[in-house]
Amino acid sequence: MTTTGSQASTEVTPLPAERFLGRESSWLAFNERVLELAEDPTIPLLERARFLAIFSSNLDEFFMVRVAGLKRRMATGIAVKSASGQQPRAVLGNILDQTRKLVDRQSDCFHHQVIAGLLDEGIEIPRWADLTIDEADATTELFRTEIFPVLTPLAVDPAHPFPYISGLSLNLAVVVRNPASETELFARVKVPLLLPRFLPVSPNRFVPLEDVIAAHLHDLFPGMDILQHHSFRVTRNEDVEVEEDDAENLLDALERELTRRRFGPPVRLEVEDTIEPYVLDLLMRELEVTQDEVFSVQGPLDLSGLQAIAALPREDLKFATFLPKTHPMLAEVETSSPPDVIGAMRHRDILLHHPYDSFATSVQRFLEQAAADPKVLAIKQTLYRTSGDSPIVDALVEAAEAGKQVLAVVEIKARFDEEANITWARTLEQAGVHVVYGLVGLKTHCKLSMVVRRDSDGLRRYTHIGTGNYHPKTARSYEDLGLLTADPAVGEDVADLFNQLSGYARTTDYERLLVAPHSVRNGLVKRINREVENHLAGKPAGIRIKTNAIVDEACIDALYRASQAGVTVEVWVRGICAIRPGVPGLSDNIKVRSILGRFLEHSRIFCFINGGDTEVWIGSSDLMHRNLDRRVEALVRLDSPDHVREIEQLFDLAFADTTAAWHLQADGQWLKSRGADDEPLNDLQEMLIALHARRQVL
Repeated sequence: MTTTGSQASTEVTPLPAERFLGRESSWLAFNERVLELAEDPTIPLLERARFLAIFSSNLDEFFMVRVAGLKRRMATGIAVKSASGQQPRAVLGNILDQTRKLVDRQSDCFHHQVIAGLLDEGIEIPRWADLTIDEADATTELFRTEIFPVLTPLAVDPAHPFPYISGLSLNLAVVVRNPASETELFARVKVPLLLPRFLPVSPNRFVPLEDVIAAHLHDLFPGMDILQHHSFRVTRNEDVEVEEDDAENLLDALERELTRRRFGPPVRLEVEDTIEPYVLDLLMRELEVTQDEVFSVQGPLDLSGLQAIAALPREDLKFATFLPKTHPMLAEVETSSPPDVIGAMRHRDILLHHPYDSFATSVQRFLEQAAADPKVLAIKQTLYRTSGDSPIVDALVEAAEAGKQVLAVVEIKARFDEEANITWARTLEQAGVHVVYGLVGLKTHCKLSMVVRRDSDGLRRYTHIGTGNYHPKTARSYEDLGLLTADPAVGEDVADLFNQLSGYARTTDYERLLVAPHSVRNGLVKRINREVENHLAGKPAGIRIKTNAIVDEACIDALYRASQAGVTVEVWVRGICAIRPGVPGLSDNIKVRSILGRFLEHSRIFCFINGGDTEVWIGSSDLMHRNLDRRVEALVRLDSPDHVREIEQLFDLAFADTTAAWHLQADGQWLKSRGADDEPLNDLQEMLIALHARRQVL
């Protein structure tokens, strides 16, 4: 991908005021692309159910964080016009309008496409009234033994105030009548979170749990007449904020904040469309939500529970089974013993591409090998998110118990993983690991691991720098890159960064790293501007970026300037994108595409043609304010020509006209690419699976 100086202009036109797409609308457009996967009849049926569940979970988080944050700023009077030029109330109105349309589409997809398809395959999700007599009898017995004991009906009357409704809990609003006094009363029953969302009544039939509870309300309210019941669900502001003054006791401060999280103000009320108006009015009044914040849909509510249906053992209704392969450089000699990762790193840098390259036999094995190696003196590790039974944490504990110096930088403020990370922090501390929580005011989001080993020729640092979390489970479904290297320059850079995270070091200059908040934005903008200079000088120039989100105005403006100068810019983004591509005189030379599929595209790559000597950086940072200003992020430069070539070929595949993708238009709309005569285009992830199955490195 190159451009020549003949196209360049020395005049740069002023940038228009409304040059950015709305962040919230862009995010909803991303979730719409997820919904399109659920609507796609060419995708296996249970995978479509899984995409419906992902759509719901995504929307929950969006309301808990983005909508809640917007409403909080509006309530405090500090909300200002967005970068896209919209006033806060207009942004919120657009969010609610867009969301309502998407939720209606999701409901239609579930009831008229996925449910019908599952029925054809012998998998059913009946409502209670559709159960057979035998199924109803068996479920009634299950209710009495397993469900009834954990239910707590809460009445609402002068002696019983309206109960607190926790965020994302599923509830039944129940209206009962006292036959003696003819008085109608309201009660609430919470659907237990720890029971299956869809209860199996036979191997392939699943009834919503709230239906089972509703059918047995007479057991909860004996002697009362059950007049009606309706399911509802509340979303609350659940973003966590910890003041910097609390940093010395960060664990305690965060634990207090997590307790307060349950009492955040409501931002959305979901109800079934059969709800009686006066019951809805009661809920709206007590929960203090407006009509605009009510989403009425055909039940059942909370389709995130479809994950359990998607997990059914029907391999014929899923993507073909995929097993990650050990990276060829770690499996040059096939043996039954685990790979010698540290030995391989001594000879060459290794670029990993997960999930195609196994995380277990590379990164996980690296740390497990280091923990057991008597020549290893120290291990330093960042932990942002990890699994509940993490072998990474086990390896750190084993290393500490063996007397090695072990440092863990645990980010306990990782959104929605705070409680798990607090638990890990305490576990590590009890094992003798030195646990720190990074820098005051900054989240530690960089993905770093360093092993110090006494080799025969002296001490050597072995490092891993990645784009994804040290999470063995998500590593099987998240697409990420990682570099394993024993390069002394990288080792020294990473050692300096760890010293900054754990002590009082003030290093900001690195040889092969760019580190936020000091140098990622400036470093990338500097390289974008260098491409402009190269282009104007007639040298090969071009910019290729892969990221989860790009909203940072300074970075986008630099890309606009590059486009105006004639530099070709290709942006590959999974989610939010505030760039308006293809605007005459502004972004004629910018193309933006998105690729979604069976794996979650998660890697961040920054590629600069650099006069023909291509420079590639990978790392943890998206192009967002929070990443560039409020987090510790790290990018590492790839110095191996083979690795640079691999990244270039990855971009070539992703941007090929024959590869399926969504293309961003100047008005913010995303258009899905179509083949000639609607022939299916190539799926990038399936192509990569095939390439790695043949044990080839791109």
